[in-house]
Amino acid sequence: MTLGDFREREPITNLLLYHLFRDFVIVPPFYTYFKGRVYDSKKVPQTKPHIVVSNHASYFDPLIISHSVGRPVAYMAKEELFDIPLLKQWMMLYGAYPVKRETGDRGAIRAAINALQNGWMVGIFLEGTRTPDARISYPKLGAAMIAAKAQVPLLPMSLWGTEKILQSSSVPKSVPLTVRFGELIDPPTSSKRKELESVTQKCATIINSLHDLGR
Repeated sequence: MTLGDFREREPITNLLLYHLFRDFVIVPPFYTYFKGRVYDSKKVPQTKPHIVVSNHASYFDPLIISHSVGRPVAYMAKEELFDIPLLKQWMMLYGAYPVKRETGDRGAIRAAINALQNGWMVGIFLEGTRTPDARISYPKLGAAMIAAKAQVPLLPMSLWGTEKILQSSSVPKSVPLTVRFGELIDPPTSSKRKELESVTQKCATIINSLHDLGR
């Protein structure tokens, strides 16, 4: 499979809905309530599929990432959620792809590659779960594995401050947020564990370094 086998980008309907949601729902609070800053967004390709990898510390992270990259981002979601009629349509319009729990990583990889084939940017949290300090200590190999199989590049990005949004509170706090992007990273040339670990660690190091820059 090569990049030429993929669509250039997301379907037009999804793009229109993304920009409506982004401009009217996400942008106002991001730049006012959260005093958000985004650095080096020009590093984000606006066509062709690729994988954006980041740290993860808040339930708000997917929305912040989708806003910051300037295009829709597809995330995996439990297959059971797609059994809810209205939720199913909303999730599909915004790029979520279903994954069966029992299929584990193989199902997630197949679903992610399918999203990439349809022109989507796929979002993956490198540690696979939220961390209290927003740093990556134990990165997972899933993003590198998908990049290797699909032969698409990885885009590292850092989210700074999001761990404080709901810290000791059920109401979102007005805390400053900062997003930074790194340079695109070439995909592994094979699915051998050593190479996957090398690319994964490179992503983690860059993301942590961007996070260390702070505000």
